[in-house]
Amino acid sequence: MASHDFHALTLAEVAPLTDEAVSLSFELPSELSEAFRFTPGQYLTLRADIDGEEVRRSYSICSPVGDRRLRVGIKRLDGGRFSNFARDLKAGDTIEVMPPQGRFTAPLGAPKSYLLLAAGSGITPMMSIAASVLEQEPGSQVTLLFGNRSSASIMFREQLEDLKDRYMTRFTLMHLLAGERQELDLFNGRLNADKLTTLKERGLLDLDDFSATYICGPAAMIEDCSGWLVDQGMDKAKIKTELFTPAPGSQAKAASAAAPVDPNAEATSIQVMIDGSTRLFDQRPGEDYLDAAKRNGVSVPYSCANGMCATCRCQVVEGEAEMKQNFSLEDWEVDSGFVLSCQLVPKSKTLVLDYDAL
Repeated sequence: MASHDFHALTLAEVAPLTDEAVSLSFELPSELSEAFRFTPGQYLTLRADIDGEEVRRSYSICSPVGDRRLRVGIKRLDGGRFSNFARDLKAGDTIEVMPPQGRFTAPLGAPKSYLLLAAGSGITPMMSIAASVLEQEPGSQVTLLFGNRSSASIMFREQLEDLKDRYMTRFTLMHLLAGERQELDLFNGRLNADKLTTLKERGLLDLDDFSATYICGPAAMIEDCSGWLVDQGMDKAKIKTELFTPAPGSQAKAASAAAPVDPNAEATSIQVMIDGSTRLFDQRPGEDYLDAAKRNGVSVPYSCANGMCATCRCQVVEGEAEMKQNFSLEDWEVDSGFVLSCQLVPKSKTLVLDYDAL
């Protein structure tokens, strides 16, 4: 199980990918090689002080397994505090980094045929998956459909072309552009169910060939494409998804967190077990869980704080709690008492949370 501790890593390189995106490459000291061992598809949580405030963000690892450097790709977002901060970083700067986390993974081993669907910055985990699979599974095939607005906005374009040249018989790459005309009209438009239908009808997508499917990007694209694949008869167990940004109206599990605060309510006594240690603090009525932990000087793991990345996943072993929203836990996890603590709403006077639970 990965540690939740942060380590100071030095940037070896900050390289532009597009006008709006950069890659950060970290030097990894030999003594941390085991702590930062990862499975393709996992992410890193970065932490920095920006304008006097601690800011955390999670970014997928884009380097292949075995690479001497650990890389992430960051696309600038309007108003994005960390993504704008990252544009001014340079080689030699130090960033605090948590060891790899995440369950959007492609364990290497037996040969498979992979279908990868990515849009925009959703390409970052796919870079690690595609490169690792092609390098370390000689019998595997990879098909990548990558949607963008224009050719100028394609992250990792040169690296993808290099993979295509190196593995001509095992790597199929299709670029789909929504805002720029390509010579073949087939590859114009968004990556969605309609486009998948067309590619299937043209004989470019035989779903019977694929034994594993990975989808990463905006919520609307994920829901549309994964739903289409299931409708076409693909087993849900073969489909893994990674959500980067929830879209308005996506299926979040809303709890009764917005109910008015009872002025007579008592604070909840919370005990957390993390990395083999136990911590105690109180959460006041109406107070955010992360704010309560911080107020009490208790460090708990989190990254996105929006219920998407599952860095803060823990199990309620005593007491009751609900979540404001949940974009990442599966039904069996919720049924087993797991919660995303960044979305936690206590429903009992005491709570015991286990971050070490598997």
